[in-house]
Amino acid sequence: MKILLTQIMYEKNVSVRQLSQMTGITKSTLNNIMIEKYSPTLDNLEKIARVLKVRISDLYDSPYK
Repeated sequence: MKILLTQIMYEKNVSVRQLSQMTGITKSTLNNIMIEKYSPTLDNLEKIARVLKVRISDLYDSPYK
């Protein structure tokens, strides 16, 4: 499963710092999600989707969507 967070943040013109402030998720956690070092929790996916105004399923690429 590929995380599309970097692409969506670019399209929405949102920085890691801004997303961190708006979601309460640390910058290091967001960076680790973006480089796919960590898999995001459902709670974090929900926070990110809410702030970026996208569906949770928009945040990842999977043939099983």
